[in-house]
Amino acid sequence: MEAPVISPPKPIVKVPVLKREAGVPSKKYKVGKGYSIGELQKVGLTVEEARKLGIYVDERRESVYEENIKALSEWLEKVKRGEIVPPKPTKAKEAKVKPQRRRVFKGLTKAGRKCRGLLSVKLRETHRYKWKRKAKERKLKKRHEAKRAKGGH
Repeated sequence: MEAPVISPPKPIVKVPVLKREAGVPSKKYKVGKGYSIGELQKVGLTVEEARKLGIYVDERRESVYEENIKALSEWLEKVKRGEIVPPKPTKAKEAKVKPQRRRVFKGLTKAGRKCRGLLSVKLRETHRYKWKRKAKERKLKKRHEAKRAKGGH
């Protein structure tokens, strides 16, 4: 009888404190995107070895939790003893490249400059007019800039 294929345990991370929850999170922990590099080092794995075993790695996270280290080390012990088989590593996800935007949306045609507000004072080849105009709108708190002003005004 073959050993069952069992994926590694999910990592647990703390929930960030949000202003909308008034500093009191609804729950203390949540399932994370992957194990941190520090947690893998404590278990004795490199990032490449972990990925070959089918373990997700979150390279941006720096926190190290003892619960994650304990769960991962128990799972690795079962794999070493042959009780379970790790899943096959998945292929890296392909990054989709957006198609090139057309000349109009870059402001390279007359119609594009007009829709971006670069023609109203006959300044055809510059963005400075637009930037100056928007700064003036922000200062006077006109139109949409008044609603989106930072700082809660």
